[in-house]
Amino acid sequence: MSQPVCISLDAMGGDHGASTVVPGAAIARERHPETRFIMFGDEAVVGPLVEAEPRLKGAVEIRHTTVSVAMDDKPSQAVRQGRGKSSMWQAIQAVRDGQAQAAVSAGNTGALMAMSKICLKTMAGIERPAIACLWPTVRGESVVLDVGATIGTDAEHLVEMAVMGSAMARIVLDLDRPTVGLLNVGTEEMKGNEAVKEAARLLREHDAENFAYHGFVEGTDLGRGTVDVVVTEGFTGNIALKTAEGTAKQIGTYLRSAMTRTLSAKIGALFARQAFKALKDKMNPSRANGGVFLGLEGIVIKSHGSENAQGFAAAIDLAHDMARHDLMRTIRDMLDETPTTMARV
Repeated sequence: MSQPVCISLDAMGGDHGASTVVPGAAIARERHPETRFIMFGDEAVVGPLVEAEPRLKGAVEIRHTTVSVAMDDKPSQAVRQGRGKSSMWQAIQAVRDGQAQAAVSAGNTGALMAMSKICLKTMAGIERPAIACLWPTVRGESVVLDVGATIGTDAEHLVEMAVMGSAMARIVLDLDRPTVGLLNVGTEEMKGNEAVKEAARLLREHDAENFAYHGFVEGTDLGRGTVDVVVTEGFTGNIALKTAEGTAKQIGTYLRSAMTRTLSAKIGALFARQAFKALKDKMNPSRANGGVFLGLEGIVIKSHGSENAQGFAAAIDLAHDMARHDLMRTIRDMLDETPTTMARV
């Protein structure tokens, strides 16, 4: 039996709130029976859902709060109105106070990041946090960051993200020395802006023990899985993520249309249904749901706001792995062995 892991949940966050969070927690607990949850939300709403779920028996503590953060709240407004009393803030605070090892929320991304930075603070040696996600590839999965935490970057921040992304890849992808690439407009050394070229120089000159710098990668390398960790700034990363999600939906629409256009196509689709099911499962964004806020003094996972219970369970799975394998210690150890501090002198 693994060591118990306690995860705090913002039960009121996201488009569906507790109706997704509670069954998602039940699914995740089937996979990780040692997991316990602290759920923050309206007890009148959360309580009956928990009581109706036998898989959560004895595994949930509900902490009542009537304040929740709306999906369209501005981060400053959410902090002002929800600091100390919202379900989102209290889920993060449970991590800060050592009551939980990780927090998961499907709520407003900007508000979650703002509250996490205020409540948890950034780690020593990290200038700005980043959001990392798991990216499906033809080889398996890669870690991509930043996918939307901050706009703009410098060389030192890119190096920090290379370290943090590698730490996540070592845990989630079970790699001793993951490969790292900097997303660029070409693979030639003379291409890119000054920040990317300087980060490449720093990573090239430092022979890291815990990750291997591959070089520049392009957008086409994301799906190929050319490297285990792709590093970019938040503006570019978020656009790439949304483009990939939109393209996956577009391909699905094209396939459904093509397979139902004629009788022969329908017959062919019937024979190929297992192959199409495998493709659908591979392209299902719920499988890799969950963005990890890296660089904070605590583990916070952001689930997509519109995810179903299966998707929210995937975010909890990610939180469980990050906590059980001590992501914070891994990042700190790797920071001590990288040129980040040297670059900021």
